Amino acid sequence: MRISHSDKKLVVITGGDPSGIGPEIILKALTRRSLVKKITPLIIGDYKVFRKNAKVLKIGIPSSARFMDLENVPPGSFRFGSLDKTYGTASMEYLSRGVSIVKSTKNASLVTAPINKESINKAGFKFPGHTEFLSRITKSKKVTMMLIGGALRVSLVTRHIPLGEVAKCITKAQIIQTAENTHYALKRFFRIPRPKIGIAGLNPHAGEGAIFGREEKMIILPAVKYLRRKSRGIRGPFAPDTLFYKAYKGELDGVVCMYHDQGLIPLKMVAFDKGVNLTIGLPFIRTSPDHGTGFDIAGKGKANPSSMIEAIKLATKLTC
Repeated sequence: MRISHSDKKLVVITGGDPSGIGPEIILKALTRRSLVKKITPLIIGDYKVFRKNAKVLKIGIPSSARFMDLENVPPGSFRFGSLDKTYGTASMEYLSRGVSIVKSTKNASLVTAPINKESINKAGFKFPGHTEFLSRITKSKKVTMMLIGGALRVSLVTRHIPLGEVAKCITKAQIIQTAENTHYALKRFFRIPRPKIGIAGLNPHAGEGAIFGREEKMIILPAVKYLRRKSRGIRGPFAPDTLFYKAYKGELDGVVCMYHDQGLIPLKMVAFDKGVNLTIGLPFIRTSPDHGTGFDIAGKGKANPSSMIEAIKLATKLTC
């Protein structure tokens, strides 16, 4: 598809799982005139699915949006809130096409609606989520997932892995990479000249001198010492139960977390409806809402678009 020149920033929005709330929150977000004033939204999805959602919402497809219809959802058997490999395949086709466009277009960013991990795995895409697929397809080996909401910015050393595997997956190199990516993002994207970053411990009380675990002493502290040679604003390891309070009060600009729920629980506590996922380390800006496909409410007009709105705002703000 040829993308015509425009002074507006192109925001490519992938539809996510067709059976989920992605199309609904996209439509709701793009009805906000203030949001689309300075951008050209390009929706990649199945037009029939969006039209079905628009009918539920009693609105039209926003005139501000351009649409790329991949026509990959069988209309006769379509159901909201359904695990289906066909929908998994469709959602990954939207994503692949979106990446192709953003990589070849100036002033473009990617905003991704939620995919269902079980559906994409049924379809043969053995990835735990967007981040890992985007890392592979763009050949970006050093990517970091940063979640942004309210006063918090949290980055994850490990992402979608079982809790029982976290300790053995944490390495000094991975902590360093995550902290360096976080430091870069805070300076480059958020214009913080001397970022203050707290590194979370893994164990209760950050190990309490190795009484409750040795990961802090053997892995996390050596990583922090290395990082502090480059930036004195990086400190840790801190007990997480106090670290997030410091970040919430503004004493830290970012937090590096050891595992998924360590960072996501406090962030969703303070910004459940407005959290945004930013992938650091890709050759373009990519954001997404910080929630799932919402199968339980799909097709009912109940989905809250706030996180999608924030994701589009952030992508627009960060795009050069």
